[in-house]
Amino acid sequence: MITKGIRGAITVDNNSSEALKNATLELLSELFSKNDIKDEYISHIIFTTTSDLNADFPAKFARINFGLSDTAMMCFNELDVPNSLRMCLRILIVLNCDENFTPNFVYLKGAEMLRK
Repeated sequence: MITKGIRGAITVDNNSSEALKNATLELLSELFSKNDIKDEYISHIIFTTTSDLNADFPAKFARINFGLSDTAMMCFNELDVPNSLRMCLRILIVLNCDENFTPNFVYLKGAEMLRK
């Protein structure tokens, strides 16, 4: 087995706990589904938000709603680059996997522009 990262991002409707929860769960659901992720293969998950999103911790929603209580998770602020995408949540799932595994990155809503 080797370790690979799976990236994803989504824009959040507003800076509220509910909006952050909805965006976190939507993005995680897509990442898990498109990559057929099994909990036991997750090494750790890193969540970043732009500085305008501080209503809650995205890792909390992953722990509660995905049952990831034994997974190491951390939340950080994204680098505040002028003219960059605002209201954005990014997730990096670090996964132990086979060498031939190809990650499927997921970019939703306004974050789709990050891949163009």
